[in-house]
Amino acid sequence: MAIIVNLDVMLARRKMQSKVLAEKMGITLANLSILKTGKAKAIRFSTLEAICKELDCQPGDILEYSSEINTD
Repeated sequence: MAIIVNLDVMLARRKMQSKVLAEKMGITLANLSILKTGKAKAIRFSTLEAICKELDCQPGDILEYSSEINTD
């Protein structure tokens, strides 16, 4: 089971580059990349809120649960 991060999908839908989103949110591109690739162990609600605000989306548009992915 795994949490899938669809941040790259939302960025593509909004035609926004990661660099632009990072600047608007006030975080580093490296930290955004960690989120985008799904390597983050956690995400703060304030960060998720900022992403949703800038991309005009819902948390469910960014995060998805799948029981079919094996993370071992």
